[in-house]
Amino acid sequence: MSNSNDKTPPMSRRFRGYVPVVIDVETGGFNAKKDALLEVAAVTLKMDDNGLLEIDEQITRHLTPFEGANMDPKSMEVNGIDPWHPFRFAVSEHDGLSEVFRLIRASMKKNACKRAIMVGHNTAMDLTFINAAAERCKLSRNPFHPFSTFDTVSLAGLAYGQTVLARAVQAAGIEWDKNSAHSGAYDALKTAELFCNIVNRWRKTNGMVWTTGSEE
Repeated sequence: MSNSNDKTPPMSRRFRGYVPVVIDVETGGFNAKKDALLEVAAVTLKMDDNGLLEIDEQITRHLTPFEGANMDPKSMEVNGIDPWHPFRFAVSEHDGLSEVFRLIRASMKKNACKRAIMVGHNTAMDLTFINAAAERCKLSRNPFHPFSTFDTVSLAGLAYGQTVLARAVQAAGIEWDKNSAHSGAYDALKTAELFCNIVNRWRKTNGMVWTTGSEE
């Protein structure tokens, strides 16, 4: 139970000092070392005075493939991305990730959290692509925990018996537009709504369960 006299932001006490940030990536395949990272979308979260999570800010950056990047035709067919389309307004991995990381660090500061933890649907893939790109770009200030994540596949399986994003979102009573799916921005937003829904459902059912502990 939180202390009513504690003025630190409630998010800093909810996930052991980590701020959850929802990420979705669109790629040219499944190999983070070899395949292109083409889109990164991030959704930051905040917590209201009742301890309920809600969406705070969003950012999406379309990225140019790194030199020598592979783009599997099957993956490109699914995501529908034309990497060289002029109206993508794509930027380099370095510039795009730097902007995303800047927003995340601002969220960490606002919520008095020491680090970010990635939230995603099948998030292991998202994390490996972000980590690989950060390493390629020599971005030393990667805000994410290097291996721990919150995966909405597991959470939705527990809460709703569904593991496919579209079905889990609909089971939670959230609107889903199949024509917008496989866009990083849309999938990240819906994953964020799903994560907030599940965490808030637990909060309303079980009460405030977090502590002020800061152990690693």
